Amino acid sequence: MTRRAVFAPLFAIAALLPAAGRAQTFTTAKWNIGGEGGTDYITAEQGTGRVFVSRGTHIMVVDGPTGKVLGDIPDTPRTHGVGLAPKANHGFTTNAGDSTVTMFDLKTLAFIKKIKIEVGGLDGITYDESDDVILLTNHSKIGTLTAINPKTGDIVATVELEDNGPEGAVADGKGRIFVNNENKNTIQVVDVKTWKAVASWPTAPCVHPTGIAYDAKSNRIFTGCGTNSIVVDAKSGAVVATIAVGEGVDALGYDASEKLIYIPSGRGGNVVVAHMDAPDKYTVVATVPTFAGAKTIAVDAVNHMAYLFQPEFGPPPPPAPGTPAPAPGGRGGPRGPIVAAWFIAIKH
Repeated sequence: MTRRAVFAPLFAIAALLPAAGRAQTFTTAKWNIGGEGGTDYITAEQGTGRVFVSRGTHIMVVDGPTGKVLGDIPDTPRTHGVGLAPKANHGFTTNAGDSTVTMFDLKTLAFIKKIKIEVGGLDGITYDESDDVILLTNHSKIGTLTAINPKTGDIVATVELEDNGPEGAVADGKGRIFVNNENKNTIQVVDVKTWKAVASWPTAPCVHPTGIAYDAKSNRIFTGCGTNSIVVDAKSGAVVATIAVGEGVDALGYDASEKLIYIPSGRGGNVVVAHMDAPDKYTVVATVPTFAGAKTIAVDAVNHMAYLFQPEFGPPPPPAPGTPAPAPGGRGGPRGPIVAAWFIAIKH
């Protein structure tokens, strides 16, 4: 296992930018943290430095600023992500492999119990602090949003959505939850009092919306999409700004005190950082190199750090005799062995 890393300054070209967006400097570090398994979402625990990294069948817990592996949460089959509820001292994982949520002690990482989710298709997960619920977005024939009591692990509500592929979800602290629908290209609004979807907003020019964040002060939603990520007025549902990014966006993060949006491009192997100059005006202040395939991100807004993770795969094994050639532009197929597991930190 190699954990040596060097921080390198990355200066934004800002000579023509407005004053609010000038002189943005970012440093990066990259560590090979080892371990087996692919990845999906990662989650930063605000202010502690701990980062929870999904690895297919387990969760690695990493000290973000140093890349040191602190612990591991086993038995999370086909896990996608982690939600952290600090007031209850509980964490939760989405396990699509057996349609369960693992509930664990946030301080010790000790297993508490598994929660069966009958709708299946578990994917995204986040903690809605204002409503004190863990939120799950579930892919199925009928996509759903599931709310879990973070103290007991009991299911509070299940909301049917208009899309079978809901992605990110975020709350506004005023009794509403916003859910990105990747296939319908909409944001649905869920009323927490009734646990019903009450509105659907088109995301054009954004196609396949995935990651989502919210800024309370400006009442703006940030939605990650390939080519054009968008900013949405959370009162009207209108798209008020676009941010040019690369392809392969699957999450985004926001640092409210610094007014910085971090949008990763997996295909481009970089993170576009945009500054909120005004609620409807945004300036790209940096494009930070990361690693090809790194498409999700977690932001620690207390320590002003952003984190990504991506395994590096060696050459795939040769196909068996008689195996049809893959279709042009096709996806999937066999992968080679993992030769490195890159954990990346961005500091501002």
